[in-house]
Parts: sequence; C-alpha cells; structure tokens
Amino acid sequence: MGGRAGRSGSGGSSGDGAGMSGRSSAGGTGGTGMAGKGGGSGTGGTTTSSGRWVSGYYVGYQTDLYPPEAIDWKGLSHIVIGRVTPRNDGSLDTTYDIDATNGPKLASQLTNLAHENGKAAILMLGGAGVHDQWVSASSSQNRATLVQNLVALRDQVGFDGFDIDWEPVDESDQAPLKALAQALKEAAPTAQLTIPVTWSGTDVEAAGSFYGDIAGLFDQINIMSYGMADAWPGWQSWHSSALEGDGPTAPSSVSLIVNAFRDAGVPAAKIGVGIGFYGSCWSPSVTGPLQDVGSSQVVASDNEISFANIMQSYYTESARKWDDDASVPYLSFSKATGPAGCTFISYEDSQSIQAKMEWVTQQGLGGAIVWTINQGYVASAPADQRDPLMETLATFLQQ
Repeated sequence: MGGRAGRSGSGGSSGDGAGMSGRSSAGGTGGTGMAGKGGGSGTGGTTTSSGRWVSGYYVGYQTDLYPPEAIDWKGLSHIVIGRVTPRNDGSLDTTYDIDATNGPKLASQLTNLAHENGKAAILMLGGAGVHDQWVSASSSQNRATLVQNLVALRDQVGFDGFDIDWEPVDESDQAPLKALAQALKEAAPTAQLTIPVTWSGTDVEAAGSFYGDIAGLFDQINIMSYGMADAWPGWQSWHSSALEGDGPTAPSSVSLIVNAFRDAGVPAAKIGVGIGFYGSCWSPSVTGPLQDVGSSQVVASDNEISFANIMQSYYTESARKWDDDASVPYLSFSKATGPAGCTFISYEDSQSIQAKMEWVTQQGLGGAIVWTINQGYVASAPADQRDPLMETLATFLQQ
C-alpha cells in the first residue's frame, strides 16, 4: 500500500500499488534515522464494544484531499498513518511521503486527533516498492536495530501500534517477517500489530499454513480486497471488489479470498476485508462486468479514480447499475467518458459497503480496512454530505 501504490499483477498478484492496492508510492525522500525517545506510548481506542474495527489508511501525499480537521472519526476505530519505510540498515525514512519536516508534523497531528476522539493511531510501515529494504532490515544482522528504532518512534509520537505492510511476501520472507513480528511483540508488548495481506487465493494457497501460524502475533489480518480485476490473461471484465459472484473468467471476490484465509487457519475474528475508496476505469469497448476484454484495459484507478472524482466527473443516475450477484455498483457508458475516457467504472458506494459490512457480521469477521479515507471525501458537496462512505461505516461500528 504506498505508499500503497496501486495493485499490480496479472491474474491477481499481490502488490498494492500506491500502496495496498492501489496504494501509491508517491512521495518524499530523505527522512531521519533513529527517532529520539520521549513521550509515552499511545493511549487511543482499539475496537468498538462489539469488537469490530474499521482501520482507515490516511496517507501524507493525499493530505490536500482530506484535511485532518475534516476527518469523520465516527467511521473509524483505527487510523493507519502512512507511511514510514525501513532502510537496509534498520534505520527509518520518516518523511511520510511528504518531507522530513512536514511529514512528522502530520503524523503527530493525526495521532493527537485520533486520541482526542478515542481512536487508535497505527503506524503504516513499508508498502509497495520497499520489499528489498524489508528483507535487509529484518535480517538477523539488522532486526534489533529496526525494532529499536520503531519502538523509539512509537514512544516519540505516541502510536498505538504498527501495520507491517510487507509486499510481496515471498516464501523466503516468511521466517524473517515472523521473527520481526515476534521481536516487536517482545519489545512493545502493549502495541497493536496489524498486517495487510494479498487478495490472491493462489498466493494464500502457496503460503500454506503460514498465515495461520502467524495469526496469534497479530490483532488484525486485513485483506487488500480491492483492485481485484484487470485485463489479465483468461479474464473477462470484472469488478474491483466483488463480494461474491466469482467464476472461471472472473476468479476474484471477497468471499472467495476470506474462505482461503480461513482454510489457512486464520481465525475469522482476526480477518478484515478491504474497501477501496477508489474505483477502476476500463477503456472502450467494455461497458460492464463479464464482457470479453478485447483491447480494453484498466487505464486509471487509485488516486485518479477516487470516489470523490467519480462523483464529480463521472457519476450520473442513469449510468449507475447494480450487480446483484457481486453486490457492487458500477457505471456504464456507451462512449468514453470523463477525464480518463471510461466506459466501465467499478467502485464502492454506500449500498455495497453496507452489503459488505452485513456479510462481515454474518461471517463473524473482525472488520474492514479502507484504502484510503482521503479519497472518499467529496469537498465540493454540501457540508453534511461530504463523507457518505464514512457515514455508512459509522453505522457498522455503532451496531
């Protein structure tokens, strides 16, 4: 996740581009080494009284989309602040994809606001594009330094925990990732640990029992279940985050991948599903799901096709359709429409998020993650209508 840079891959590879699938890596350079000690660890909330969570990612490079003072805290139990990345030697880049001064200022502001509102502030670590740094920093030679720096940064800023965004997790990465989580639990036993994971069932199957083995180390295992379709070999056009309805030519859905993680031994109560506050724009001539792709492809997604941009530049009531099998909406156009030239836009709205959250409750799952909450804020709307997706999530948390 970026940042999370958008999800890449064919047939469902596990990268989050722009950071968790679409998580974007735009951002600053430089950063600090070991953060100075000081302060205390965070004291924010954890989950609701029901045990459910909504962990929403807020990334530095999208601050202009969603000012911190505008955040709808009712729709969150956790804010995941992105991002800090490891360097090869175990030191940290703390620019938060902004710069070495304003990035840390933003992280402190968001953490303080979270605690004032009774929410937990989690630090996003890693994201797309830093796999090799994870490997080196988590090696037996550098792991202790990395953990020391992370604990110092937590104490300095007041984070309540760490989100270990290691992408992708190759078979050779399993042992060092587990060792890192164990070392963090030992060094900071009160810190919450969360991890975003692939949506590809093939990847989960290849990992065997690994995710079940590490489940006890984590408070949340959140599936990056968005950006789950493209013009991949053997695929027809499909939704970015179908709840159900997967088939041979559209082999992705939230229910499919949740079942894969449960089969791998991850307890249902530890699993969160992914909700993208952005959509996928298909180029002509595809106009809806389950059509032969031909020369069509996903030409824009994370950042460019934010929910806010969809509402401002693409949405019309006549273009909006609902897929009963997949439980998601989409926009269909007879000709290229809007800045990106879309004829099919797959996205989330309040109806699909409500369907997902009802399903989460029925399945006994833990909650959801959002990539990114910045992209759901419609600044041009009337003041009481700017955060409709967060309002829907607030209803889930209040149940």
